[in-house]
Amino acid sequence: MRPARYLKMVLKYIDIGANLTDSMFQGSYGGSQKHQPDLDLVLQRAWHQGLDKIIITAGCLKDVDEALTLAEKDDRLFTTVGTHPTRCDEFLADPEAYYNQLRSKIQANPRKVLAIGECGLDYDRVQFCSPETQRLYFEKQLNLAAEFRLPLFLHMRNACEDFLAILERNRDKVKECGGGVVHSFTGSWEEAQQILAFGGLYIGINGCSLKTEENVEVVRQLPNESIMLETDCPWCGIRPTHASHKHLTTKFPTVKKKEKWTAETLIDGRCEPCQISQVLEAIAGIKQEPKEKLAEIYHQNTLDLFFPKRLD
Repeated sequence: MRPARYLKMVLKYIDIGANLTDSMFQGSYGGSQKHQPDLDLVLQRAWHQGLDKIIITAGCLKDVDEALTLAEKDDRLFTTVGTHPTRCDEFLADPEAYYNQLRSKIQANPRKVLAIGECGLDYDRVQFCSPETQRLYFEKQLNLAAEFRLPLFLHMRNACEDFLAILERNRDKVKECGGGVVHSFTGSWEEAQQILAFGGLYIGINGCSLKTEENVEVVRQLPNESIMLETDCPWCGIRPTHASHKHLTTKFPTVKKKEKWTAETLIDGRCEPCQISQVLEAIAGIKQEPKEKLAEIYHQNTLDLFFPKRLD
């Protein structure tokens, strides 16, 4: 079967957060195989849509190994290295050994590891890891960022006060690593202002950042120089129920049932990197600004943070 043919887009994108190691891209959903692995086709669609780089999100040691293996296959693929707040219990059996494994993977892969993360705090899902453990190992990972001078790929859910307190306590390390991005932002305008006032931090926008009218109003007010684009695929697509959906102009051929998969179609409910164009369209519609102008700004923001020594 041949991949769908999409016109090569003029606009350039970098997806700062793609969970390409997720089993959905191997055709498996909830442990049930629904279709053949199709990550190669997913990536072909991404490149044809205008993506020139993708940063794979790694949230634990297993993710890191899989992401590095994948990234080695394509010069346009990179990865983060870190432990998601909901997975910080993985540190507990032997904290130093786990930390040193993260460290060794960063040290051994300087061409492919662009950031420390996904790390931070998530108080919406404390059933997976206690706030105390999250705080301890979020702070611990800031040492990796400072040591290797790699920016931070940050996660923050319903924890802004503690999140910023930890960053403030480690301001010298955040400065030394060059700052970071708070990805998949869904917080209030007041929280966004606090994050931007800290200095050196960007805000990542995806479909989850564009759900409600409140989300839309936050994005409307965000300065363009502080925004980066992401999909957080296979999650966080822009759904018809989202307040931002009315601004979309790009449509992709899609099937509703996973079992009806074809090489030419997306699957309803599984987001792909190519859909980053819809994130841009939504933001452009919300801000009433040309998407061409915004694409250039957001692309440059991403180069400035993650590729300062790798500019094309």
